[in-house]
Amino acid sequence: MTTAPTPVPAPASAAQSGGGAPGPAATTPATADATTAKATDTADTTATTAKSTETAKTARAPRPGKPRAGRGRAWLAALPLLLFFLVGFGLPAVAIAIGAFTTSPDAPDGGGTFTTDNLTGSLQGAYWTALWGSVKLSLLTALIATVVGLPLAQAVATSRFRVFREAVLSASGVLANFGGVPLAFMFVATLGNAGEVTKKFGLTSHGWNLYTFTGLSVVYLYFLVPLMVITITPALEGLRTQWREAAYNNGATVVQYWRHVALPVLVPSLLGGFVLLFGASFAAYATAEAMVGSSVPLISMQIGDALSGNVLVGQGNLALALGLDMIVVACLVMAVYLPLQRRSAKWLA
Repeated sequence: MTTAPTPVPAPASAAQSGGGAPGPAATTPATADATTAKATDTADTTATTAKSTETAKTARAPRPGKPRAGRGRAWLAALPLLLFFLVGFGLPAVAIAIGAFTTSPDAPDGGGTFTTDNLTGSLQGAYWTALWGSVKLSLLTALIATVVGLPLAQAVATSRFRVFREAVLSASGVLANFGGVPLAFMFVATLGNAGEVTKKFGLTSHGWNLYTFTGLSVVYLYFLVPLMVITITPALEGLRTQWREAAYNNGATVVQYWRHVALPVLVPSLLGGFVLLFGASFAAYATAEAMVGSSVPLISMQIGDALSGNVLVGQGNLALALGLDMIVVACLVMAVYLPLQRRSAKWLA
């Protein structure tokens, strides 16, 4: 009896060489196992990647409690400054506002009655002249200090000598806060009617008089120009070197670079510095009081006279109304300064 031979399946390559299409039976168990293992590895890799991505997102995402805690600590750290601002500025401002709209204690009705006469009187006659005089003096000195301080600050910012730079900035910091009676005495001793410089060069014969609006403007420039140098130097340092190099590479001159590149970027900072100088000049009192007294009408001098009792009976709170006028002007100045400062910081950050 003869046994029939066991059929052996033909390899896939043999089947394909014969021109027939391989069927399902042509896949070997080893190939199927390899394909399944590869798919399993791919799925595991994808799952691992997704899990890692989700873990990273979770790690980056801030916890709900952390931002609130951070904000709370920030407010806590700023609490002493806020309290100082409230006690040093907030309460006096409220007291001035209340007193400006009430009658003085020496009034016939005993004081404390609501009225607008104080505010109306502060904007009339000699008081209006003094307010306008302070505004003119502040505008003029702030403008001159801005024009003079910009090139000086540019020389400091571009200087290669570190000692010169530090010396100028240190001196500017001192001179910007030098005022009052010492400053007035220094100018009286040098440029007064009997001052050393006045006698040596014969300035009196040429019409010079320190105790006028022009003389007071010169004195104010002594501390406003250094203040402008301190204010505008950081903005000049923020100008990118690449901007200047790109302008020069495209054929621009120095004047064209400053006209079309540097000045447009510096305009917010320049206006902000101008506003800051205006406020410093507008609020100055001791220097003008010690040097010119009441010969130059200024609102700060009028407030000093009102506080010293040099007012009509029942007009004691007029000084508070004048102070309220100054607060309003200062608020207008700050309303202009803060947006300009934010805009310049965006460009120069």
